[in-house]
Amino acid sequence: MRRVFHRLRSRAVENWNGQFKAIFECGDRVPTRGLVATRRFVLGAVLVYQLLLLHRLARGADLRVGLKPCLRAA
Repeated sequence: MRRVFHRLRSRAVENWNGQFKAIFECGDRVPTRGLVATRRFVLGAVLVYQLLLLHRLARGADLRVGLKPCLRAA
């Protein structure tokens, strides 16, 4: 059972984590200083990501393709 959950987690969480870091370009360092500012940055990025997915879902677009260009165009 543990192997099954690990396999599911590695597919879902790790892929999302990599995609999120690539979209918001925060794979190495975030552009903020301090814990509070970093928390705000990450929370804002998650909110923008969720709103972008909701918008693409409403339009019937693919949810995994073209997120970064769509975000930059906004």
